[in-house]
Amino acid sequence: MTNQIHVTAENIQQVLGQTSEESIVALSFYSAQSPECMEQARILDGLAQQYAQNLVVATLDCDQQQALASQLAQQIGLQALPTLVLLKGGAPVDMLPGPQSEQQIKEALQKHLPQPQDALLQQAKEALSADNLNDAFKYAKQAYEIDANNSRIKLVLADICIQIHRLDDARSLLDTIALADQDAYFNNIKAKLDQAEQAQDSPEIQALQQAVEQDPANLDTKVNLAVAFNDAGRKEEALETLFSVLIKDLNFGEAKKNYLDIIASLPEGDALAATYRRKLYSILY
Repeated sequence: MTNQIHVTAENIQQVLGQTSEESIVALSFYSAQSPECMEQARILDGLAQQYAQNLVVATLDCDQQQALASQLAQQIGLQALPTLVLLKGGAPVDMLPGPQSEQQIKEALQKHLPQPQDALLQQAKEALSADNLNDAFKYAKQAYEIDANNSRIKLVLADICIQIHRLDDARSLLDTIALADQDAYFNNIKAKLDQAEQAQDSPEIQALQQAVEQDPANLDTKVNLAVAFNDAGRKEEALETLFSVLIKDLNFGEAKKNYLDIIASLPEGDALAATYRRKLYSILY
């Protein structure tokens, strides 16, 4: 479906109904007798292609649709041609009377169109709903890099960090949330983080650590400790413990498989994955 429409009395309601929180209708009051209108129509044609996903350019030819143009002109206080009215969510949000440059129109659109970080945050939420934690982290991290002061982005990223056991990162993010933004979602994430941090030093881990201290040569106990570390999100300690097993016996039980599985579970581009992949290569070759 084209995102450039000629407005008539028959389709005006349908055109206005196309606005949403993610899209804008640019209602252009136009006359072919005006050189300024012709030039602005050319600019709008280019912008319609550039913002194809979020912009509908609706042109009202005031010469051919005189009755409709007169009615709308009275409602909005039209005083010049061309005039551009931006509508979002079914309501006018901006009006640009008179001829406008491409840059002026772009600046007006960018106030109301979704920002890149908003699109990335939405992708992160969708990936999180699909239990795709790697992509969820990637998109949320990109959104955070664009707008590091956005509390909603920080909360979503912290939520994801908890689920991929990056608890220090989650705590750092929560510590920067202003008091005014500490809503129910914040409290929910904080409770999840508190619970995850408590689980990091469970009685099982403490018992296994003690057993390893008493018998450092017992590789089975070390593997069990590494598994417990990983389950608690202590991935670096899990990898280091498994590496100490692989140095002694490269083919011991499930040690190598567990080691590679932990690396694969880390987000794409994670420095920890690169470090421990190199350490494994150093004893393989």
